[in-house]
Amino acid sequence: MPQRTILVIDDDIDLVEIIRVTLENEGYGVIDAQSGARGLELAREMTPDLIILDVMMGQVDEGFQVAYELRKGDSTRDIPIIMLTAVADQTGFAFDPGKDSDFLPVNEFVEKPISPRQLIDKIRKHLPTEV
Repeated sequence: MPQRTILVIDDDIDLVEIIRVTLENEGYGVIDAQSGARGLELAREMTPDLIILDVMMGQVDEGFQVAYELRKGDSTRDIPIIMLTAVADQTGFAFDPGKDSDFLPVNEFVEKPISPRQLIDKIRKHLPTEV
């Protein structure tokens, strides 16, 4: 089975490294970007199997804008997106994929911090092992 690739778009370099080690230990390939613009470039160039996307980077809503752009692109619209953020903790924001997908076009909205095991479980939910 070919290695599945996950793109991590987050400006927190320490968190990206923790995610990288976790995912590589599970056999995933990892590419990363520290900005939304670079993340969009990599997503279009490499078409990863799944994207982990932070909300707040250079701009407070940068992750939302990236998600909208990904959903508009022919090569990126069907890539599962896990939005990993602390924004709900700070704002009381709640996300329901069934009701809120037009507002926030991601597959799952996950609060930081998340344990490595929980993150792997979320990834497997959206990226089954059978290719």
